Amino acid sequence: MLTRLKFLTAGESHGPGLTGIIEGLPAGIPLRVADLRAELKRRQQGVGRGKRMQIEDEQVEIHSGVRYGKTLGSPVSLWLPNRDWKNWQKQMKIEASDDPATPVTLPRPGHADLAGALKYDTDDIRNILERASARETAMRVALGATAKRFLEELGIRITSQVVQIGKVAARLNPVTPETDLAELERQVDVSLVRCPDEKTTRLMVAEIEGAGAEGDSVGGRFEVIASGL
Repeated sequence: MLTRLKFLTAGESHGPGLTGIIEGLPAGIPLRVADLRAELKRRQQGVGRGKRMQIEDEQVEIHSGVRYGKTLGSPVSLWLPNRDWKNWQKQMKIEASDDPATPVTLPRPGHADLAGALKYDTDDIRNILERASARETAMRVALGATAKRFLEELGIRITSQVVQIGKVAARLNPVTPETDLAELERQVDVSLVRCPDEKTTRLMVAEIEGAGAEGDSVGGRFEVIASGL
């Protein structure tokens, strides 16, 4: 009987790398490193990405749970090195240091910095912000790619599309059982904002760039579509 999938991530944004473990995958599922790297490359696409996206090459590795290209049924462990680690070895040194980096004492608004510093009783917010970082989501993408491969073996296909960014909303045709999801995925993959409508894509890009020029950001809405359930 299939047990519930469980996953765990570890690692800091500017540490040596990120570790991920997913448990509960059945044995015999085809899984290639190329499948995981392809999803991580998709994560790097789009307008408004930070400079960190340009630094990392996302060469994730499978370290256990797979033999001859198929899962063993045991936990699958992944390793994703951080290329930027070489620039942060003093600040993120593993061993005790006689010359520690200057502590971070100003919490970022809207982040976990202040709550984490209070919870863990630390006067250096770097201990919190290194973990409460968008970089951690890279490993979540890699682990999600393994689950996606499992679903594909069952004939389940998953895709998504962005329907609104800021005040710009797309007028899209509703997704129905007759919708060609392969074509929809092709359209959103070539869009800088994963919207299948070219005109709306241009307006969304302008919305993002306009907010960025003012030192602000914008939210949005997206749909996830699954077929073959």
